[in-house]
This record gives sequence, C-alpha cells and structure tokens, in this order.
Amino acid sequence: MPRIKASFENQEGETLAGLLEAPDGEVKAYALFAHCFTCSKDIAAASRITRGLAKKGVAVLRFDFTGLGNSDGDFANTNFSSNLQDLIQAANWLENNYAAPSMIIGHSLGGAAVLAAAQSIDSIKAVVTIAAPATGHHVEHLFSKAKDEILDKEQATVDLAGRQFTIKKQFLEDINRYNDIEHIGKLGKALLVFHSPVDETVAIDEAAKIYTAAKHPKSFISLDNADHLLSRREDSEYVSSVIASWAARYLDLSESREEKSSGTAPSVSKGQVLITEQDQKFTRRIYTENHQLVVDEPLSFGGADLGPNPYEHLLAGLGACTSMTIRMYANRKNLQLDNIEITLTHSRIHAEDCESCESEKGFVDRIEKEIKLDGGLSATEKNKLLEIADKCPVHKTLHNEILIESKLV
Repeated sequence: MPRIKASFENQEGETLAGLLEAPDGEVKAYALFAHCFTCSKDIAAASRITRGLAKKGVAVLRFDFTGLGNSDGDFANTNFSSNLQDLIQAANWLENNYAAPSMIIGHSLGGAAVLAAAQSIDSIKAVVTIAAPATGHHVEHLFSKAKDEILDKEQATVDLAGRQFTIKKQFLEDINRYNDIEHIGKLGKALLVFHSPVDETVAIDEAAKIYTAAKHPKSFISLDNADHLLSRREDSEYVSSVIASWAARYLDLSESREEKSSGTAPSVSKGQVLITEQDQKFTRRIYTENHQLVVDEPLSFGGADLGPNPYEHLLAGLGACTSMTIRMYANRKNLQLDNIEITLTHSRIHAEDCESCESEKGFVDRIEKEIKLDGGLSATEKNKLLEIADKCPVHKTLHNEILIESKLV
C-alpha cells in the first residue's frame, strides 16, 4: 500500500509531519487519526489501525502533534487547544490535497481531542474514540504530584511513560477549560466508542461518560483484556476491522463509485481499456476486461500519488513487453537465462543532438532501456537477446506511424 509523507503548518507556522496510509486501489473515504498523549504517529497501534483501514479502502492521515515525533515546535508551549488546532490544520491539508476527511479517530487523549474538534470540521460524518477520556482535563492526574510546583514556578519537568516532559502553567489552565462533556451531546455525528474494562491508564468510567452524553447513532465495543496502548497486534487489528465494518454504514464504503452507478464494475470488452475518474484532480481508474489499475500524478504536480503517472504506465508497457519477448526467445532456444531486469527512462532531447532522428528541429522523445540478463549466457547470446528486445510488439508500435482518432460519444 502507498505510504505518502505529509507535511503542513500549524497555526504558528511550524511544520508538522505526517503519513498518509493509502489503499492500493480506489480511495473510498479519507480519515484523520489522532495519537495518544506524548505519543507519536508511529506508535504501533496507530500504524496497525491505519494500515488495516487502508486495506478496506480508507486513506488515513496520522501525524505528530506540535513538538512531538518529527514535528517542529516545543511541546512545553503546546496544550489541548493547540492539539485541536493541529487537527483542524490536518483536515485542511487533506481537503486541499485530496479530499475532506469524513471520519476522525482518536486514541487516548487524541480521542478527547477528536470529540472536541469534530464539530469544527464540517466534513466529518463519523467519530471513533479508543481508550479515550471524556475530556482533555483528565490528563491532569498524570502530573498531579507536580501540580503545586507547576503553579508556583510556572513549569515543572515530569516523567510520562519513562520520558521527561516540561509542563507549563498554561497547560494546566488550558485543560481546565475542557472539563465539561456538554459538547459531546452536541456532536451530531455517528460515534463509536472502544474501551477495555481493564485499562489502567484511562478507566472505563470515562467511556461510560462519553457514551451517556452522546446522542444516537452511537455504539460501544468492549476491548476485553486489551491494555491502554493496544500493544498486542490482535487488539489493534480487531479495532481496525470493526471500524471499517461500522463506518461502512455512514461513509458508504461498501461499493466503489462505478459499482454504485451500475450495480457492478464497468463492463469492458476484450481489447478495450476504460478510464474513469476517481476524483476531480488526476486520480483515474483503468479497467480492462479482467483487471483494474490506478493512474495518478505525484503530489508535486497536484495529484494524490496513488498510482504511476501516464508516462510510467507507458514505460511499464514497453518494459513488460520487452521482457516477455526476451523470455519467449530464450525459452525457445533453451538459453541459460535465469532472470531479466529492465530499467526504462523517458526524457526529451533537442532534435539537433540526435544523429539517428529524422526530425531536425524541436524536441525528440527518448526512451532508454537498460537490460540486465543473468545466467550462463555467452557474449554472442546476450547480443542476440539485445537484438530480440527491440522486436517486441509494443516497441514496434511506438516506432510505427500511429493514427489516434478522438470522438465524442
């Protein structure tokens, strides 16, 4: 599955680092994932859950909050309010580069954050919390022993999960603003609550507060013996599979756009290729009689980078045909050819720099094929296979005069 690096600015202009876990095929929905307090986007549970959702067609952006992981900024200057703003900025980045997120998922304090931020992101239809407190204020107990020092000296260094963090007075003052669950009742989104009855970090009573305050549609799933961080692979994979099944009702994940319009995948005759739009930018679906592919442009060109670009598909067709032709000849002649690797590069050169080209002005498209042949081949046999390589049908087609006719239907 494609894993696309993401970066965007927080409200202070500092760069936040993220990863977009994307499906191999069609993206049926986009989602945001908020990690736990002082964690990072690369915590095992976040990685496993987002990858599992990508397999179901949901592209998920997970990112490091300001001052954590690979993101810029000073954690000591952050607070619950800044986390909410980071989430909104992440949602804006998704909307500007791909599509607005329709689901938001939060783990631990990230869960409290998504409950508070969801109402500010209009595109959100479904909210998921995992081992989450009902409010951001809940984290105060993690550094309650240092509270007096924080209030007296404006800040203190505290130990959180074996790591040292500076907590400032402004952090305490900020989370005290988020000690009310009234906003949960106004959520207006479908809600799924996961929690373990043996969670020693956030008691299951917090899940009860969330569920009681929320209006329908709402669901609760017990995680049985799971720990707070979902350390066991089977727990995070279970969460991922349940989210995908539950969200299908609210995000319409069950069918692709083409399946919804026609009842089945598009019908394509033998020898034909059908291209359909997946979005209104550059992502396209390619259908043949029995297969489906994706074509796109890279992020730098305004695409989503969910598949090879058109020229890469062209090179792939030529390279595959060349490799097949070499293999057919080698097998027929019983040559000791163990493996074939072909690297292709496309470029444009000035016509006057090409001695073998017919054109004398402008530019000429140039495709270079580097062919690696492994096995017990003599120099004569290798040269013969190089000659055969240029006899592949696609190679010949590209050298022939080509007539392309376009018409409206």
